[in-house]
Amino acid sequence: MSLGRYVLGGLLIAGTALGRDFVQEARDLRARAALYEHGRGVRQDLGQAYQLYCQSALLGDPLAAYSLGWMYFNGRGLPKRPELAVGWFKRAAKAGDVYAARMLVRYVGVSPQDDPGCRPKPPVTLTGGARWGQSRKQIEDWVGQIASSYSVDPELVLAVIRTESGFNPAALSSKNAQGLMQLIPATAERFGVKDIWNPFENIKGGIAYLHWLLRHFSGNVEWTLAAYNAGERTVEQYQGVPPYRETQDYVKRILSFYQKAVHPIPPPLQGQS
Repeated sequence: MSLGRYVLGGLLIAGTALGRDFVQEARDLRARAALYEHGRGVRQDLGQAYQLYCQSALLGDPLAAYSLGWMYFNGRGLPKRPELAVGWFKRAAKAGDVYAARMLVRYVGVSPQDDPGCRPKPPVTLTGGARWGQSRKQIEDWVGQIASSYSVDPELVLAVIRTESGFNPAALSSKNAQGLMQLIPATAERFGVKDIWNPFENIKGGIAYLHWLLRHFSGNVEWTLAAYNAGERTVEQYQGVPPYRETQDYVKRILSFYQKAVHPIPPPLQGQS
């Protein structure tokens, strides 16, 4: 299904690179929502599915809008609200979804209502006055800002992001690694990340982990990258890059972007020894 034109925040975006970026983001959000809705690879969480479908639908994805209608129609993690269901079906049908159009014909007597629980998020002002955004320039600015506070080379961080997620804040792996720096929930919790899908927090958590690894492995970049991929205990066990094809290819790829074998050992953060 083509989504070359859709409405975002009252603006019609058609055929631009920005439009294509938002289309892909909407699809990624919807894909993550489906994982949580059906418990595929993650613990089923219908509330999280609703939030992700909401974000995708607000970016113009008709399948996400249809899924929200279906959840309200069937009381799937949400109260049965036929008027809200028809409201979402109407939005999906307007964007070209034929199944939603059929539901509207079937329930023609139900007056559609907008979902009060799904509203665009206001702009979020982050540290240093940065605004929540998705552009690569914004990501690079955040990396420069955060990396300097951790004494980590921003070029190393950017090479990790390029390899981990391709600068896609909505990236989700089959192992439930999430966001720009592909943090798993346990790592996010370990380094104080409260909202793993907030790109600023995701970058901060990933850099905090790189800072810890660089100190732990005395600035050895290969070992640090291997540990970021496979865990520090695995690197300790093998005393180097483990004999895993995935990890070996991962390290080689990043080192093709960041051609430094040694990184200055970052000083401890306040409160660290």
